[in-house]
Amino acid sequence: MLTSITDGFLCCLLGKTPNSVAPLDSVESSDGFTFLEVKPGRILRIRHDVPNRPEFPPEAEEPPAERGAVRCKRRITLYRNGQLLIENLSDAAHQNPDPGAEQENPDPSGIPPTPGKRRKRKPKKVVTVDCEKRITGCKGAHGDVVLFFIHGVGGSLDIWKEQLEFFSKLGYEVVAPDLAGHGCSSAPPVAAAYTFYALAEDMRVVFKRYAKKRNILVGHSYGVSFCTFLAHEYPELVHKVIMINGGGPTALEPSLCSIFNLPPCVLHCLAPCLAWSFLRAGFARQGAKEKQLLKEGNAFNVSSFVLRATMSGQYWPEGDELYHAELAVPVLLVHGMHDKFVPVEEDQRMAEILLIAFLKVIDEGSHMVMLECPDTVNTLLHEFVLWEPDTPAARGDGDTK
Repeated sequence: MLTSITDGFLCCLLGKTPNSVAPLDSVESSDGFTFLEVKPGRILRIRHDVPNRPEFPPEAEEPPAERGAVRCKRRITLYRNGQLLIENLSDAAHQNPDPGAEQENPDPSGIPPTPGKRRKRKPKKVVTVDCEKRITGCKGAHGDVVLFFIHGVGGSLDIWKEQLEFFSKLGYEVVAPDLAGHGCSSAPPVAAAYTFYALAEDMRVVFKRYAKKRNILVGHSYGVSFCTFLAHEYPELVHKVIMINGGGPTALEPSLCSIFNLPPCVLHCLAPCLAWSFLRAGFARQGAKEKQLLKEGNAFNVSSFVLRATMSGQYWPEGDELYHAELAVPVLLVHGMHDKFVPVEEDQRMAEILLIAFLKVIDEGSHMVMLECPDTVNTLLHEFVLWEPDTPAARGDGDTK
């Protein structure tokens, strides 16, 4: 899409040809964006805002060691038929000394067992989560806090305009990348460049480049999957996660009957219809304001090839319920009630699977809730960023949501 423009931009700045394989560090553009080369020839546009803080900010009073401390304990049992048993454990709770032993469970088929007999099955996999985390409030004055914003398919970092401005003004350091082929990032001409694993590795590079001690990940739609991936890969660095209309905790598989699997020439002709359909499905209302938001947010403002390759590349079998159940990071789920892409039942299921989760439903919003209801979303996000447990007791110690 913008490969030739980006190549020319880099050539003028650096005095080297686009075919050069020497890795870039980063390039600052005149409009304040950073262009980061995550691998040779693969360049992402990034908005990185660093607040102006005093050179030696006053040291905040160190809270007591037990403040915000949470003991996360649960046992997750996966059976061969796909059934998942999650047990949130407390210190006083009885624990099976041999988690791999046979356990009694009802038959998911609903057929009662023969009287006098009990069905025992060995689990396929047993995972025990036992860790202590210190969950603290994060203020804009804290220099060890970074907020990452990751958009979904067809969008760009521009969909976070209201959130980026809101948190920047409060003194937070924010980072928001354009996915490959989206916004002003380079668009490789091969479909393999848009698989989940390729895009996830891009986000890993961005995260490692800008991460500090406490990092908060915010994802929308497909972007939620990359937040989950990073939280699973870097549990000590990811402090909190915010998932906006991300759907249920299911493994990703491209839809075989999806309209995005049509030939590129047909998909290109249908682009206006796709934008109109997204307006109706992505916004609770379809007035002039919503049309302008759709345009400014760059939703579906990508080439038909990138759109098709990204949708077809949504294959991530590891990201199942077990994968999500292993996360010990606090998660805020935000759902627009009128979302026609993601039913509220999916986010409800996600809240049930996650260890520490809060679900907030915005009645006036839909899929693009951060554009439709920016003030409400910003308030919810900021409250969660500042949240910390009052006592060591939490869901991981046997409480339920």
